[in-house]
Amino acid sequence: MDAPTTTSADNGTSGGVDGWFTPRRKPATEPEGERDMAAAPQSAETSSAPPISVLDPSRPSLPAAASVVSGMPAPDAQEASPDAVLVRRTMAEIASVADKVTSYFYALLFVRHPDLRSLFPPAMDTQRDRLLKALLTAAEHIDNTPILVDYLQNLGRGHRKYGTRPEHYPAVGECLIGALSRYAEAVWDEDTEAAWVRTYTTISQVMIDAAAADELRAPAWWYAEVVAHDLRTPDIAVLTVRPDQPYPFLAGQYTSVETPWWPRVWRHYSFASAPRSDGLLTFHVKAVPAGWVSNALVHRARPGDVIRLGPPAGSMTVDHATDSGLLCLGGGTGIAPIKALVEDVAEHGERRPVEVFYGARTDQDLYDIDTMLRLQQSHPWLSVRAIIDQQAHLQLPDAIREYGPWNEYDAYLSGPPGMIRSGVDALRNVGIPSHRIRHDAVEELVSASG
Repeated sequence: MDAPTTTSADNGTSGGVDGWFTPRRKPATEPEGERDMAAAPQSAETSSAPPISVLDPSRPSLPAAASVVSGMPAPDAQEASPDAVLVRRTMAEIASVADKVTSYFYALLFVRHPDLRSLFPPAMDTQRDRLLKALLTAAEHIDNTPILVDYLQNLGRGHRKYGTRPEHYPAVGECLIGALSRYAEAVWDEDTEAAWVRTYTTISQVMIDAAAADELRAPAWWYAEVVAHDLRTPDIAVLTVRPDQPYPFLAGQYTSVETPWWPRVWRHYSFASAPRSDGLLTFHVKAVPAGWVSNALVHRARPGDVIRLGPPAGSMTVDHATDSGLLCLGGGTGIAPIKALVEDVAEHGERRPVEVFYGARTDQDLYDIDTMLRLQQSHPWLSVRAIIDQQAHLQLPDAIREYGPWNEYDAYLSGPPGMIRSGVDALRNVGIPSHRIRHDAVEELVSASG
């Protein structure tokens, strides 16, 4: 089915509640099977993002300063639009029953539209958490058009790999409204429902338009053959793959990866190098407990195996229009995109200073330090410092404060969520403004670690 003829997110959203779908009123009695599904315990296994949840954040590209978790101030309530006020009021009402809301949403979706269940991963526990996080992100930025549209366009493009089609969106919207109206009953009225319909219609149209435009210039996914597998430590591997067709990306970005051993389970990994003339891509992967994809890539993948890649995403890229220095903080395998950024600066022939702080818990975790030191020897503008937690001489935030000043630097962070949070706090404390601090949204790092 072709995408709808409307091309703007505003189409169909300004004249009442007529839009992409007509919300179904909450039934007097639940459809047969929905009550049991909503209350059923979820599998404890780790799963990936769903293929069609319009509010799935598994394809984020919000700048660090725009991330809800990373500390972007919510828009001033006095300046919020009427729809934004109603949407946020709903979110506040359901905050304490988030698990019930998400369980009921999927119960409605799978009972009313059972054909869609096969598009989702087998286990849904991680997915349930992601829905609420995405709702919060969209709701918080409902009045910030540039940020919201960029976020949603990346979601729309990324959802192509799941087989998402325009006709799926009405089903998701109908069930979302059904779940919200049930659990936000104390604040739910006709005006609130109309606000959510307009909001969802806008969200879905932006995603549909982005997917339709992307379909004209890029595949939904790429096949990539593993050509090298280097086990650096017992749980860290460096994989090099060859895509079946050109794969355009920018240094500092990431992609989603699916292995043949766990169909429909996708995880995010950053590119560990700048784009190469031979077209090869490199990833650093650490196997984590119960991580389906990470353990498969580290312990099962071998040269000759074929994986699938989603489209590139992420805004942690270098602005080559400025000559500001780069302050880079990489923890663990988070050194991968930092290495790519260094290569990117080198390939542009720039002499701007680049300061890299490579954080690790032990000496062994500095698995790529030799590569970084070789880069330092080749480029006099590059400085690399290893910060090892167990030695406890200097914690990463302390190192940021001790060195510097950083007034003329743009900051880049990649690594575990805790490191990013403490790093962002330290950077702000030394005077680096939020708009000059870049990292992938912390909420995504939490859900994409397996």
